[in-house]
Amino acid sequence: VTVSVLYWNLNLPKTPTQNMPTPNKRAPKKAAKKSGAGKQAKSQLIFPTGRISSLLRKGRYSKRVSGSSGVYLAAVLEYLTAELLELSVKAAQQKKKDNRRITPRAITLAVRCD
Repeated sequence: VTVSVLYWNLNLPKTPTQNMPTPNKRAPKKAAKKSGAGKQAKSQLIFPTGRISSLLRKGRYSKRVSGSSGVYLAAVLEYLTAELLELSVKAAQQKKKDNRRITPRAITLAVRCD
């Protein structure tokens, strides 16, 4: 429907309620956007940074614990674990060529040799 008012042509919808949302046909609300990725995702670690930082707080090792201390400790633990597993795999392969299991003996040998 075109209505001319003085010199302007207005293109109005056919019915006034055609483009307006009715109480039953409202647009779905968008989910609240989260503030961003957590510390674990930002630091790209596998070990849980939140759990480690909460254990640091609950353990009462000091009066105050910084926010990045859990990330730092998780990174150190992850590095040590990766190194230990790498050495254990080498020790297990030296014992038997086609060995796919890491035994406690292989871990002990890896720690002693290093």
